Amino acid sequence: MIHVIRTFFAIGNALCFIVNTLVNLLLPRQKPNYPAIQDALLLKSVGELVVELRQKKVTSHKLVQAYIKRIQEVNASLNAVVEDRFEQALKEAQHADGLIAKASNEQLVALFARYPLLGIPFTVKESAGLKGLSFVVGNIYRKDLKCDNDSEMVERLRSAGCIPLLVSANPEFCMSYETNTKMNGKCRNPYDPNRVSGGSSGGEGALNGAGATPFGLGSDIGGSIRLPAMFCGVFGHKATGGLLSIKGNFPFVDDPIFSQYLTTGPITRFAKDLPILLQVMAGEDIEKLKFHEPVPLKDIKIYYASSFSGCAALMHQPTDFDIKLAITRAVKCFQKGGLKTEEFNLDKFAHAREIGLRALSDLHGIPSVTNQGKPKISKLIGELVLSLFGLSVHNRDAVFMEWMRTERIYFSNEEAEGFRVEGEALKKELVKMLGENGVLFLPTFPTSAFAFNTATLNLVGVDLMLLFNILGLPATHVTMGLDHRGLPIGFQVVAAPYQDKLCLQIAAELEGAFGGWVPPLPHEIKS
Repeated sequence: MIHVIRTFFAIGNALCFIVNTLVNLLLPRQKPNYPAIQDALLLKSVGELVVELRQKKVTSHKLVQAYIKRIQEVNASLNAVVEDRFEQALKEAQHADGLIAKASNEQLVALFARYPLLGIPFTVKESAGLKGLSFVVGNIYRKDLKCDNDSEMVERLRSAGCIPLLVSANPEFCMSYETNTKMNGKCRNPYDPNRVSGGSSGGEGALNGAGATPFGLGSDIGGSIRLPAMFCGVFGHKATGGLLSIKGNFPFVDDPIFSQYLTTGPITRFAKDLPILLQVMAGEDIEKLKFHEPVPLKDIKIYYASSFSGCAALMHQPTDFDIKLAITRAVKCFQKGGLKTEEFNLDKFAHAREIGLRALSDLHGIPSVTNQGKPKISKLIGELVLSLFGLSVHNRDAVFMEWMRTERIYFSNEEAEGFRVEGEALKKELVKMLGENGVLFLPTFPTSAFAFNTATLNLVGVDLMLLFNILGLPATHVTMGLDHRGLPIGFQVVAAPYQDKLCLQIAAELEGAFGGWVPPLPHEIKS
């Protein structure tokens, strides 16, 4: 059976390559039709904003107003906002300003120790759970549903003084690399409105890429933070499995395995903000990351890979030259700094897709997009056929992925067990290789942002993102500028479990060396 599905994968890879090549030839980049950033306040990192708030150089009310204005400027083009809470956010900003205004210098120290992100606005992926706002998650059967309570991660951020502005778009049940639902329509890429912003945290990717939020809260079970970060030119961190709570997210399954695979995490324009945000989000579990025991940069060893070879290359999408070049440039930069580097054989991950699909197929209790306990296969196939003609109430990718996950049509039980064992062995090998000071550079995704309505084909690129959710390793997407089409590219940095700090440290170094986020339009700052 596995030989049949691998033939299917090979055909899918070929079709995907042909379609993406034709799209890139026939669909030149279209520049954004929203205005450039004009307010210098929008160009400051979270760390810089906290300092200015603490020094009373800026007010939270002014900061929130600036971001509300920016969101309103870009959203007509991006369609990234599902529902906002601007009025409440402004009131909360005034409250934060009141606390800061009446505090003496000595009291300010204590105030910001208690509320380290006091007055900082942020945005939330709809599925991440923000009380009182939409919790539809792109599904017709959840129409008008509101979230009853903040998710645990939103609670932590609000307890640190953060102010949520809105909930942003995601695909139906978060099951697509294209944020495009029957309920909300297309969420567009901030660099090219004809291309996707990624999924499933597509709204957060778009808002961050357009400079319309200081940071966003996303979630990731197969690249759902890292892919939007890549396509939208920003940074995104998938934490070590189980580190960050998913309580209150959709979907939520009361299964410890599920909470290892799915993780929440930050998306931001500035790599230097990632450790600040992660410390708040991790809560007491931050001790597991040993941030207080930094690893000197010179002691970090870098492993790197950019493409498959031989027979494995037939099963996986070829990596764009610009992405390969970005990895090479990064490696050479660290080599000049005296770090040890070693090329990694990516063919070790030849079965990454099978390992990932096997793991997902073992999950139970995930709700069905069809609003049934476990829909009949005939129902799923029927909806899939209707979706090809735009006649289904569901999105094609959501139905297709549910069919793949629940029916396990791609290998036998014996083959599935073999991939489980292979996955465990691969994790042991990687943990031993990376140790406490090793990181691995490899593609986040083989190409830059693809066109709308091609996500089903592009699912063949899931391998190198999904694998690290299943293995529980932390991974940070690092943006590395634009490709020859003017679209963002980059790669992911992976480390051993609970060595998230290494990913973040390397991301910050690369941001410093290569500039990080490149705005979709040159700034037009008004003095």
